[in-house]
Amino acid sequence: MSYLDLYLNKNPLITSPNEGGDASVIVYGVPFDSTHSFRPGTRFGPDAIRSSFNNIEIFMHQFNVDLESVNIQDLGNTAHTVVATQMLDMVSKITSELILQNKQLIILGGEHLITLGTYPCFPKNTGYIVFDAHYDLRDEYSNTKLSHAAYLRRIIEKQGSDNIVHVGARAYVKEELAFKKENNVKSITDRDIREGKSVKLIKDAVSVFDKMYVSIDLDVLDPAFAPGVGNPEAVGITSRELYDMICTLESKNIVAADIVELCPDFDNGSTAAIAARLMSTIIAMNIK
Repeated sequence: MSYLDLYLNKNPLITSPNEGGDASVIVYGVPFDSTHSFRPGTRFGPDAIRSSFNNIEIFMHQFNVDLESVNIQDLGNTAHTVVATQMLDMVSKITSELILQNKQLIILGGEHLITLGTYPCFPKNTGYIVFDAHYDLRDEYSNTKLSHAAYLRRIIEKQGSDNIVHVGARAYVKEELAFKKENNVKSITDRDIREGKSVKLIKDAVSVFDKMYVSIDLDVLDPAFAPGVGNPEAVGITSRELYDMICTLESKNIVAADIVELCPDFDNGSTAAIAARLMSTIIAMNIK
C-alpha cells in the first residue's frame, strides 16, 4: 500500500483552477504541534494557509505566471498524532514517496520539527535555506531532543552543516552560538538584513547549489506583520524584506519548501496572507 493512501486524508482544501494534465506542484499539510513551547495551535496552520491561498489573487505579475493555469495537487493532511517519532516517521515516508514523482513539494505546518522529517529525505547535495527568528540549535528543550527548538541541530548531527544557510536569527541562547561556531553554520543575521546586505549574501551563499529546499518559519517576521505565530519575537523584519529575500532564489530549482509555525488563533489574517503569498511566489518561480 502507498504511504500516501495510508497516512494522508486526501481531503484537499486548495481548489486548483486547472486540474487538467499532470500536477506541477504537490501540497500536503502536517497538523503537528506537540512540542510547542509557548502558544499551542500551529496544528491548525495548514488549513489556514490553504484558506488564505484560495482567497488571494494568484496572477504573479512579477514572474508573468498565472497560477490559475497551474495544476496544484493538494493531498490533504497527515493523520493526526501527538507523538513526535510517529509524526517524523509518517512525514519521512510520505516525502520519500513523493520525491519519486519529481514534482515541487510544498509542506504546510505545523511546528518546525516537521522539517526533520522532510529535508533529510532529499539528496545530500540539496541546499537548505531557512528563514527563522531562532537558530533551533538547542541540544534539547523541555527535556526532549525532538523539539521545534532543536530540529536543526538534529539535522546537522545527521548530515552536517555544509549545505545549510540560516537567515534572520535574532533570538537565541549561548549554547546555540557555541554549536553554530563549532559546526561552521553559515548565517545571514537579522542585522545583515537591516543593513541591506541580505540579498547579495543570500545569492552568494546559494550559488553553489543546483537544487534548493526552502524553509520559512513565519516568526522570522516582526509580530507587527505576523502576529499569528507560535513563538513571536519582537524587533523583526518586514514582510517586504522577507518577500524580497525569497525572490532572490528565483534562478534556483526549488524542489521543496515548507511554511511553518502559523498559529491561526492569534492571527488577524495577516500572517496567513503572507504565508499564502510566499507559497504562491515559490510555486510561480519554479513554473516560469
